Amino acid sequence: MPAVSICVAKAITVAGIVVMDVVRRPYMKRASALRVVANRTGMLDNTLVALVSVGFFLPVLWLATPVLAFADYALRPIPFGAGVVCLAGGLWLLQQSHVDLGTNWSHALEFREGHQLVTHGVYRRVRHPMYLALLLYAVGQALVLPNSIAGPFFLIAFALLVAIRIGPEERMMLGKFGAHYEAYMARTRRLVPGVW
Repeated sequence: MPAVSICVAKAITVAGIVVMDVVRRPYMKRASALRVVANRTGMLDNTLVALVSVGFFLPVLWLATPVLAFADYALRPIPFGAGVVCLAGGLWLLQQSHVDLGTNWSHALEFREGHQLVTHGVYRRVRHPMYLALLLYAVGQALVLPNSIAGPFFLIAFALLVAIRIGPEERMMLGKFGAHYEAYMARTRRLVPGVW
């Protein structure tokens, strides 16, 4: 099978970045207008968030400059197709997660004024659908972007962030919502419905 055109890979990468920004920007703006009432973010979390930010930036660097061209490789249709499906699924789930969370969204381990426990919509089955969405997006990016640095970097950085953050986040939620969150934990899975 012939390789997928680099122009197609670039177009899909740009589309993913644009849609991600369109989905997240209004919620980031809305969240920044609410006062933070509790913050549990530490140095490790901040460091991992910085690495995740690099993971967002590297595809732009790959698109705009030849700096990472030495790590490019030929992109095959089957992984590319799987990547497009993961990107689309991740972006859809990201949009749904933001809609369901509304003003309860935050990019850090913090509570903002009026924070409520959300258990409806995509949160009915999974406690962390936004993490799942971004992991799906990251897998898609790794498969669509034919560069061994810019493609998988976000996936690696974000997977580390989730692995380290998910436990403290759940303890924080238990501390705030107590028995309600405990009951929610009993009827949902962390990331994959019916599995984990």
